[in-house]
Amino acid sequence: MNQNLYNVTTKQPLTMNQIVIDNLTTAILMLDGELNLIRINQSAESLFELSEKRALGKPLTALVPGWLKMEPLLREALASGQLFTQRKAQIELLGGSFITVDLTISPLSDELKHQLLIEVIGLDRYLRIDRDNTQREHQESTQQMVRGLAHEIKNPLGGIRGSAQLLHEELESEELREYTSIIIEETDRLKSLVDRLLGPNRPSEFTPFNIHEILERARKLIELECAFDITVCRDYDPSIPDILMDSDLIFQAVLNIVRNAMQSLERTPHPSIKIVTRTERQFTIASVRHRNVLKIDIIDNGPGIPPEIKENLFLPMITGRPDGTGLGLSVAHAIINRHKGMLEFHSDQGRTRFSLIIPLEVASR
Repeated sequence: MNQNLYNVTTKQPLTMNQIVIDNLTTAILMLDGELNLIRINQSAESLFELSEKRALGKPLTALVPGWLKMEPLLREALASGQLFTQRKAQIELLGGSFITVDLTISPLSDELKHQLLIEVIGLDRYLRIDRDNTQREHQESTQQMVRGLAHEIKNPLGGIRGSAQLLHEELESEELREYTSIIIEETDRLKSLVDRLLGPNRPSEFTPFNIHEILERARKLIELECAFDITVCRDYDPSIPDILMDSDLIFQAVLNIVRNAMQSLERTPHPSIKIVTRTERQFTIASVRHRNVLKIDIIDNGPGIPPEIKENLFLPMITGRPDGTGLGLSVAHAIINRHKGMLEFHSDQGRTRFSLIIPLEVASR
């Protein structure tokens, strides 16, 4: 039986060196003396959003705009034979997004002196993992403090409400009963607020469920709630299988985020929300590498998140709205954590994206 592996572009058998290079997690680029791309491995294709078939033979600076500012460095490496290293370089991709990388530019041996080998390590994933771990630790300690405080508040509330009810029954004056009714109503409101601070308080029941049914429920509810005209677009991947989840909690998390997006659009011309579902491979959450994850993006064209609250956005009572409680995102974050997932966001003026990421391994358990 033929065990050879083949290059998908040239249809030629791969050598062992080519197989090794293609399976490196480090991105490898090889350029000729005119800075045209003559070799690229799979990690580089993924990192720079390139296709080997379409990229080979073309100038690297035309394929990836961010390399244009490094062209003098590339030419100097060719001319001098000197190795160059740069840390935490920002490289712009063709779509306008930026990646952070460490890179090494190496001129090859004498007989290949007109070629360059570029090794690139993408740092964004590692930076995100560090940021996510730090954020989780910060939030866990803060939430423990909040839960302790909430319990201390909740205990006397029961006594206040019970006493107000007894007094309400004893009073004969309707005017005085109005005051006890206010005490009872405000106590109930505070209890509801404290319950939300404590987050989901029941054991999760994980059953297979279609994520798109949940998203459609949230979409319809938001369209009914919205007091102004809003466009809700959907871009779903129909191949996503049923996922093992607590569907009620996931619905609550999605609804909180979509509702936040809707409320932020009140004064935005042509307000719109886009909901996107995709799967991603080899994704790390809380230092655990998952083979496949579900990613739900909720994108709005609103004013963006105020910079001063971005660092602590998922903490309780943090909000950018004067009438907000600051609990919606905190509860959503706790729910996604319960599903061993993560909640992240990116926000600029005119575009805010929240991403709910859940391991698909959970679905096949």
